Amino acid sequence: VIRGQERRTASGLLMLGVFVTILAVAVAGIVRAARADDLFVVVLGVLMIIACVVGLAGLFTVAPNQGQVLQLFGAYRGTAREEGLRWANPFFTKKRVSLRVRNFESAHLKVNDIDGNPIEIASIVVWRVVDTAEAVFEVDDYENFVRVQTESAERNLATHYPYDTHLEGHLSLRGSTDEVAKRLKGEIQDRLAKAGVEVIEARISHLAYAQEIAAAMLRRQQAGAIIAARQK
Repeated sequence: VIRGQERRTASGLLMLGVFVTILAVAVAGIVRAARADDLFVVVLGVLMIIACVVGLAGLFTVAPNQGQVLQLFGAYRGTAREEGLRWANPFFTKKRVSLRVRNFESAHLKVNDIDGNPIEIASIVVWRVVDTAEAVFEVDDYENFVRVQTESAERNLATHYPYDTHLEGHLSLRGSTDEVAKRLKGEIQDRLAKAGVEVIEARISHLAYAQEIAAAMLRRQQAGAIIAARQK
């Protein structure tokens, strides 16, 4: 497992000033050497210009709550998180990863509850990347991974609870929203931990019987409520 580590980078403004100064000196030296027919100084000045152009390729920017994953010939070399214009080895490849908090709302899934009743369920998940290395290297596409694993957790959750219940002490998807939300968050977090993602909050945003049985289940629910009331 590849763990993320912060990499210190040089100030981009400082390095930009250094390269501009070297370029100015190299151009001035080439002009003087050309007038004096000094081929060695001309070649040296050209090499200095080429080196400066290559060095300028190492400049990059880092926005607030953002990381730049650095790789050298495929090997992970750390993540730059210092904001502003930065400079690193120009041969590093850089991949931008957002560390901001994001919302994701799943599609309406048709699943069966613990009693076998077809229901529709959807949820909203608040999440963010906390380990850039795991997000980039442990999964192929961490955003798609969040979506697929959230839907998988929803399906698994629905099979452990009834849609509704009138029995005291029994949990249900409709009546035990806090307990169900805690379990949903835990299940999603277990699945996303390997992708370097932290789940901040997860709640059911849509819950209903499937359309083909909605009317029948409403009558059954009303009858069940009447029976539970009489027994009580």
